[in-house]
Amino acid sequence: MPMMKIENERLELSDEISRHIFSSEPENGLKLIRDLPDLTAKARGNCLMLEGSHEKILLVKRFLEILGQRIDQHEAVNAVELRRLFSQVTSVKPLAGGVTENLNFSDLIASFSGRVVRAKTPNQQAYINAIENNTITVARGPAGTGKTYLATAMAVRALKEKKVSRVILSRPVVEAGESLGYLPGDLKEKVDPHFRPLYDSLQEFIGMGKFEQYVRQGVIEITPLAYMRGRTFNESFVVLDEAQNTTLPQMRMVLTRLGYGSKMVVTGDHTQIDLPRTSDSSLLVLDKILDNVESVKFVDLATEDVIRHEVVRRIISAFDAYQARERKQL
Repeated sequence: MPMMKIENERLELSDEISRHIFSSEPENGLKLIRDLPDLTAKARGNCLMLEGSHEKILLVKRFLEILGQRIDQHEAVNAVELRRLFSQVTSVKPLAGGVTENLNFSDLIASFSGRVVRAKTPNQQAYINAIENNTITVARGPAGTGKTYLATAMAVRALKEKKVSRVILSRPVVEAGESLGYLPGDLKEKVDPHFRPLYDSLQEFIGMGKFEQYVRQGVIEITPLAYMRGRTFNESFVVLDEAQNTTLPQMRMVLTRLGYGSKMVVTGDHTQIDLPRTSDSSLLVLDKILDNVESVKFVDLATEDVIRHEVVRRIISAFDAYQARERKQL
C-alpha cells in the first residue's frame, strides 16, 4: 500500500475569518479543523499552519473560502452555522473532475428588515430548485428544516415578481390534543392559532402593514383546507402546510384546485400526524400515487437540514432512534 504524501501549507487569514477560526468558542473553527484525521493544524497570529494529506488540506481551504464568501455576503455565522458549514464541506463528495458541489446558494428574497434569505443546506437548495422547476412540489421532513419558511418565501417572491397575482396559504385544522370547538370567539379567532406560523413568515417578508393590506385586498388568503372545496386557483401560488393531517380525499381535492399559471407546494412531517388514525394520512402514500406524474417533485429534508437550535436536531435524532428501536422489536 503506497504511503500517503504529506504536504505543508501556510494560510494567511483575514481578520474576519480569524475571528471565527480562532474564537474563544469551545468548538471554534480551529477545533473543527483539528478533528479531521490525517491533518495537523496550528495557529500563529492570523496564520493557519496545516500539515497533512493533499485532500484534507484542500477541504480546509474550501471551508475557509466558503466561510469568507458567507462573511462577504453579510451572513451571520454563529457557532452552530460554522459547525454546519464545516460538516457540509467535509461531507460533500467530489464530482467529476475533482470539482466539489456548490455550497454557495443564491439569494432568495430580502426580508422586510433587509436580511437576505437563502438556502443553508444542499437539500434546501434542491427544494428551492424543485419549486422553481415544477408545478407541484411536495416537501417532507422534520420540524425546523425550513419547509414552510422557504415555501412562503418563494410565494412572496413570485408575487413580487408578478409571476402570480395572489398567494393562497392553507392548513387542515386538526386539533393536536385540543378541542377547537371549545375555544372562544368566531371561526377566524378559533383558527388563527393554527395559522400563526404562516402569519409570522409573511410578516417577516413583507411587514405587518403590507400583510394586512394584502389580506384585505385578497392578494394573500389564509384559509382552512375545508374552505378550498369547489374553488379553482388561477395565477396563484398555493402552499398547503401540515399536509400530514390530510386524508387522501382531502389531498385529492386540494391538488385538483390548481388552475392555469399556478404553483403549489405541499409540506408535511409524517412524524407529527394528528389524525385519529395515523394510517389515514395522505402523506404516507402520496409519492406512490404521484410518482410518475409529470411536473410533480418530491423533496425529502432530514435532520442535517434543521436550522433551529442545535438541541432540536438532537431531539429529532433521539426520537428517530427510539422509533427505529420500537419498530425493530415489533
